Amino acid sequence: MSDPRDLGGTWYGRYEGGGSRANSFIARLTERGGQLSGTISEPDDLGLEPVRRALVSGRRAGAAVTFVKQYDGDVLVHAVDYRGTVDARGTMVRGDWSFATYAGSFAMTRERFDADELAEAVGDEAEVAR
Repeated sequence: MSDPRDLGGTWYGRYEGGGSRANSFIARLTERGGQLSGTISEPDDLGLEPVRRALVSGRRAGAAVTFVKQYDGDVLVHAVDYRGTVDARGTMVRGDWSFATYAGSFAMTRERFDADELAEAVGDEAEVAR
């Protein structure tokens, strides 16, 4: 049985703090043996670039999640440290971020569907791959 806390997949999140307004992001993560990698895309609330993009590297040990978001744009090139906790179902990560003297909080979520529950909800209209 796979670990429900495995962070592989697409996450939708929001961070706030650090003296600026809240901003949203999409994280596409891969987890292998507790090692995290992936990308984050987010709107540029400063108007410096059309979309901010960053690389993610980190790890998960049980419920503890740590990763670095390294911006790879033309203007923003700094790294942001993230520390958080994933819930038992693997659908919510909450925690804090920090960079230099700035800090704040973040949360990210994803949907998880059980094949049997989805089949029951859809009924005979569609066949669900298991």
